[in-house]
Amino acid sequence: MPANEPPRIAVRGLSAYFASVAAVRDVSLDLEDRRVLAIIGPSGCGKSTFLRCLNRMHETVPGTRVEGQVLLDGHDIYAEGTSPVTVRRQVGMVFQRPTPFPTMSIRQNVAAGLAVSGRARASRGQRLEIVERALHRAALWDEVKDRLDAPATALSGGQQQRLCIARALATEPEVLLLDEPTASLDPISTQRIEELVYELRREMTVAIVTHNMQQAARVSDRTAFFLGGELVEVTSTERLFTSPSDPRTEAYVTGRFG
Repeated sequence: MPANEPPRIAVRGLSAYFASVAAVRDVSLDLEDRRVLAIIGPSGCGKSTFLRCLNRMHETVPGTRVEGQVLLDGHDIYAEGTSPVTVRRQVGMVFQRPTPFPTMSIRQNVAAGLAVSGRARASRGQRLEIVERALHRAALWDEVKDRLDAPATALSGGQQQRLCIARALATEPEVLLLDEPTASLDPISTQRIEELVYELRREMTVAIVTHNMQQAARVSDRTAFFLGGELVEVTSTERLFTSPSDPRTEAYVTGRFG
């Protein structure tokens, strides 16, 4: 990212709580435009909680709260009067396990997000174009174009995950959040998702939580290492894995703990 180009998301002093317990503590970092940020760290270190704060999903859990700022294109998504629905339209999210809507067809699943994207009244032809584009971008069109009205649950696990990505892309988000999107997939499906992430960086900002350091090294431009709810280090992926500045990072990436 050029020095004069602002980040797509700027996180400043972010803390996230479950009741009185802080799961994320005073984190500040930038998500650069058209770059992939990988977030790594041991289980329970706050990775997924941090990610969910970036599109206000954290607050959907009763008893939670957030302190600090998350600036999307300079606007605080937690500012009074800001609609969480609008935020989630701009910052899409895909979860660890594929979550297609079981009663809907492949086509209906992709189109499901249009109701909240301001395009609920799009014509049938426009909706078909949006669905096709999203499936193309998710590298799924060629595999499903002849069975768009089949149940989404008929797809393989890897296809279902790409369908969920297509559903998120249909709303034309500026940022895509991926929470361990390949954790439940086989190696071939994992490779397809990784290739997709690498392609999407040409169009948008992507943040991916992963427990797989090799995956982080393959798909990301920058990597953030979390430990105990705190951001230990964030830098270029190559530097973090070859010459980290913090001994805790070095201990984790070399397998001495975690």
